[in-house]
Amino acid sequence: MSLMAVVWNDVWRDIFIPDVHIVEKIIRPVLVYAFLIIGLRIAGKRELVQLNRFDLVVLLTLSNTVQNSIIGNDNSVSGGVIGATTLLAVNYFVVRFLYNHERLDSIVEGQCDELISNGQIMHDHLKRELITMAQLETAAHRQGFASLADIDRAVLETGGTISFFPKAPTPEIARHTEVLAGLNRVTAELAELREVIGRGASPA
Repeated sequence: MSLMAVVWNDVWRDIFIPDVHIVEKIIRPVLVYAFLIIGLRIAGKRELVQLNRFDLVVLLTLSNTVQNSIIGNDNSVSGGVIGATTLLAVNYFVVRFLYNHERLDSIVEGQCDELISNGQIMHDHLKRELITMAQLETAAHRQGFASLADIDRAVLETGGTISFFPKAPTPEIARHTEVLAGLNRVTAELAELREVIGRGASPA
C-alpha cells in the first residue's frame, strides 16, 4: 500500500470512526444536559439574564468546561454528530413532554417574578433574584426607557428576560397614535366632501 493510501486511510478514520463507544457518545450528552438543566435551575434566572460580565463569564466557561464531558476522548466528525443529535433529540422529547405536563413544566422552568408592580419597585424580589438597582436600570435602558420612573411593571420571565411595561405611552407610540388620528380625520372629511359633491351633482 502506498504512503498516500495510508495517509488517506488515517484521515478518513479520524474523521468518521469515533474513538469511544457509540453508547458512551449517547450517554455523555444526556448526563451533561440533565446537569445543566438542574444547575441553571438552582443558580436562578439571573444567570440567563447576563446582567453583568460575571454572568457572561460563567456561561462562557461553563460551555467550555462541559465540552470534554460531552465528547470525551473523541475528535471525530461522526462522534460530534452523534453527540449533537443526542442533545437535539433529548431536548425535543423533554420540551414535548413538559408541554403536556404544565405543573412539571412550572417546576422545571420556575415562575415569573414581578420586579416592579404599579410603579413600585419590589426590593425584596430584587434581593431574591440577586438583581441590583443598577442592573435593573441598565436592563431598562437597553429597552429604551430613560428611567425606572417611566415603568409601570417589570417582570423577570422564566427564560431569563426582563419585560418592561410603561406607565404611559412612549413618545413613539404617542406620535403613531397622533398620526393615525389625523389620518382618520382626513378620511372622514374626504367622505363628507364626496357626499356633498355627490348630492350637488345629482339631478333635481
